Amino acid sequence: MDKKEISFNEYQKHAFNLISEEGRKDLLTNGVLGLAGEAGECCDIIKKHKYQGHELDKEHLKDELGDVLWYIAETASGLGITLEEVAQYNLDKLHKRFDGEKFDKEKSIHREK
Repeated sequence: MDKKEISFNEYQKHAFNLISEEGRKDLLTNGVLGLAGEAGECCDIIKKHKYQGHELDKEHLKDELGDVLWYIAETASGLGITLEEVAQYNLDKLHKRFDGEKFDKEKSIHREK
């Protein structure tokens, strides 16, 4: 695959083809468990940087973020939705919460549950 910008939905289609046969049996469980594991690896990189004197390894973090994205795509596929739907839903929710384009500390603190 050449290096060009692709849409979330194109990414999701390519990622789906790379899911193991075992993983395809239960996309939701495999997806969320993988997501938790990869997010934990991202946290570990930052922990080592902040508290153990390691240099921030941006390439390693980029690699792990890619793995997080892959598992998000798998989970979305398991739900029968697209990554673009997830992204748009999230933006709509945040714009509604903050009533505009920017983060608002007061609205964050006093938001509806």
